[in-house]
Amino acid sequence: MTSKQSHRKDEHVSLAEKFYQTESNSSFDQVRILHQSLPEMALSDVDATTRFNGKSMPFPVLIEAMTGGSPRTGQLNAQLAQLATQTNLPMAVGSQSVALKEPDQTASFEVVRQFDPDGLIFANVGAGHSFEDAKRVVEMIHADALQLHINVAQEIIMPEGDRDFYWLDQLAEIVAKLNVPVVIKEVGFGMTAKTVQKLMAIGVEYIDLSGRGGTSFAQIENFRRSQKEMNYLSEWGLTTVEALLEMRKLASRPQIFASGGIKTPLDAIKALALGADYVGMAGEILHHLISTDYEATLAWLTDWLGDFKLLMLLTGSKTLQDLRKQSLVFSPELASFAEQRFISLT
Repeated sequence: MTSKQSHRKDEHVSLAEKFYQTESNSSFDQVRILHQSLPEMALSDVDATTRFNGKSMPFPVLIEAMTGGSPRTGQLNAQLAQLATQTNLPMAVGSQSVALKEPDQTASFEVVRQFDPDGLIFANVGAGHSFEDAKRVVEMIHADALQLHINVAQEIIMPEGDRDFYWLDQLAEIVAKLNVPVVIKEVGFGMTAKTVQKLMAIGVEYIDLSGRGGTSFAQIENFRRSQKEMNYLSEWGLTTVEALLEMRKLASRPQIFASGGIKTPLDAIKALALGADYVGMAGEILHHLISTDYEATLAWLTDWLGDFKLLMLLTGSKTLQDLRKQSLVFSPELASFAEQRFISLT
């Protein structure tokens, strides 16, 4: 018999596809990179490589946390791991909290290492878990890093969600004791500079801003409510672009993952130009897997990565560091946001 928690994993995947939108509302369309008519370089000059904790990555792109915790999502994890192997991209699994409670669901996460034995893999569990739990989920898949997700808004809307959110002390213990890097990750609601400062104060070195604009857990969890009465929170949170602008308020900052509404290579290029160190995609990849098949998804992702390099050429960027030197133009809406938040756009 399928448990409630395992069934919820399947619900999340089904509803993510149900609410999939071709266009995102992550504000990337409100940022323009100025065209470079004379890049004075060739495609062969482009170097999109970067590093995470000393390990090389051919692109600054992470296959974000999505699935695991049921037989169906275990199959999706296997396909994602194959994609990661074929493209040499790192990947994260979905929340492993279900496997901590139900050991028979462990296989739906372990399958990732079977198909991607040498890849860069991120474990995942929610804030509020103990150091012992964090250690267990890392060991479960021999992970290279851990995503600890903070999801207050999701829990508030979730019919069976938590209502106590005293997390900082446990986060601090995990960051201090765990023997792999810890990425503190939002789940689609973005982070302010103030939140990131709190996390830096406890030693956090990696942040996933995960802004509004991609898969909406506000929409998903509201749909799961019997009355569906909390739709007024569908626009809650900061977009990914707004969260990236918030980081400009910090004198120093951790390494930044930008996720939430990354659909096209142009979205990714803009996120990096705005200061992100890495970008993450979840819903777009999941949509292709569900609506087509593995081979078609691999072909799409391979083309996506090829286009990423073409856009680096188009902007005259030989390296990822060059992307941060791009001249950007912002919409009046984003300019107003920046003004009200005392953020410099120059």
